[in-house]
Amino acid sequence: MKADAKDGTPLLRVADVVVDYRRGRTTFRALKGVSMTIGAGECVGLVGESGSGKSTLGKAVLGLAQVTSGSIHFDGRDITNLKGAARRRLAADLQVVFQDPYGSLDPAMTVGQILAEPLTAAGTGRAEARATVAEMLDHVRLPADAVNRCPGEFSGGQRQRIAIARALVRRPRLIICDEPVSALDLTTQAAVIDLFIDIQRETGVSYLFVSHDLNVVRRICHRVSVMYRGECVETGPNEKVTRDPDHPYTRQLLLASPVADPARQAERRRHRLELRAPAGTPVS
Repeated sequence: MKADAKDGTPLLRVADVVVDYRRGRTTFRALKGVSMTIGAGECVGLVGESGSGKSTLGKAVLGLAQVTSGSIHFDGRDITNLKGAARRRLAADLQVVFQDPYGSLDPAMTVGQILAEPLTAAGTGRAEARATVAEMLDHVRLPADAVNRCPGEFSGGQRQRIAIARALVRRPRLIICDEPVSALDLTTQAAVIDLFIDIQRETGVSYLFVSHDLNVVRRICHRVSVMYRGECVETGPNEKVTRDPDHPYTRQLLLASPVADPARQAERRRHRLELRAPAGTPVS
């Protein structure tokens, strides 16, 4: 059965997923029974500090982290343990944009070659591939002559646009966005976030948007899930979770976001320390 926003069937369903990493003779549990859904055309934010498990969940959906238990369904199909050719076929519907635009693009290839490679590998003809590459460059607001240039000739923000175009060329239904703006300066972050929003409006693609910054997910996401030590501690509508959260950890994340007013910033720091301090401990 196809996932359809009209009948409420989620495009992605993660149910009680556990992921264990082995370190020698010991086992570290990175995910502890995480569940979530993403609907067609929806953007769901996954927020937490480093080590919370948010990127591991994205890797589990992509098949890059072995699931110990639980299940992952895409478009009603169990993809938990897909391997080989079946996993490669899924790439038409499921793509990823990584954090580092410098490390995710082959510096020896031109932009045209980078964008055409996923198409030609899937059997697309050269003429159709060239037309699709030109269309995707237009989608991400890059000039047509970018096809003949290498990634090293572009800025960080432009390289991330190239990475986004590469994710789009197969016309996927879901893109895992793993900290896609955290390596960029604030002005470039805002421009790239606006681009993600525009692309979703134009194409209807869904996003799992992984970030450590509540301010970022507030701008782009419909719903937000908060990860802490491998567990999902809070899930809800964007406005609720990012402005009036219920869980103490989410409140800490909110108070950790900087504001321009020094007095307000000092007050936020004091409240954050109060949340972290044991009961009865004075906070100056």
